[in-house]
Amino acid sequence: MGHVGFRRTVGVAVTAHQAEPAPRADAVAAPLAVSLRDVTRRFDGLPAIAAISLDVVAGESVWLRGPNGSGKSTLLRVVATVLSATFGTGTVLGHDLGRERDRIRARVEYLGHQTRLYADLTAAENLRFACDLYGLDRRAVPAALALTGLDPVADVRVGAFSQGMRQRLALARAALRDADLLLLDEPYAGLDADARGIVDDLVARARALGRTVLLASHEAPPDRLVDRIVDLDAGRIVVPARPPLPEVVREPLP
Repeated sequence: MGHVGFRRTVGVAVTAHQAEPAPRADAVAAPLAVSLRDVTRRFDGLPAIAAISLDVVAGESVWLRGPNGSGKSTLLRVVATVLSATFGTGTVLGHDLGRERDRIRARVEYLGHQTRLYADLTAAENLRFACDLYGLDRRAVPAALALTGLDPVADVRVGAFSQGMRQRLALARAALRDADLLLLDEPYAGLDADARGIVDDLVARARALGRTVLLASHEAPPDRLVDRIVDLDAGRIVVPARPPLPEVVREPLP
């Protein structure tokens, strides 16, 4: 009587995934850039995010998708240590979310609704200050300004900039830093087509260098920039219905 072998057919990956990283050939060996367990952040007693558990593999590009008010911005701000978690634990780039905030900030670039620029400094001075703060070479400033189309206004004070120009300058700073983890909160909001292309180029460059990207947006980024989608609604991760398990086919081994 012959032995019976088992062969499982391979299913097709779904577009939206739950919190765990999508299966990858190197997923077992790769470290986690972000690991959150039951993270909750409350404002006035009400949860903006609730019991978020999320693992992001180093080098992964994740789109946090959801409508306004779904908790995307709060989640990014917690990961960036701009906000503290009310409950829960986590690590970012191997550093404890609660106890090693300075170490996390040194390796993370967060682009939120506030551009964190100095209005009384020029565009070039803002970038030179960032270079000094993070130990970067000031000679990279002209290229960063050219990348974002701001080289003609390099010596203009940021206080005279429009919001769109400030967003471009924040993108130039992100390009300068080349951080291990890039956090983008609604990066396409209010940008023209050219500026949107700058965002896409920044993410593509980060991916090419093996950096990790978390992009929160209700607008879809190009498919080529996203490894995985995590849906949020009402402060929680939405776990999609699992597809049916592929049928197990039993065949006699030769």
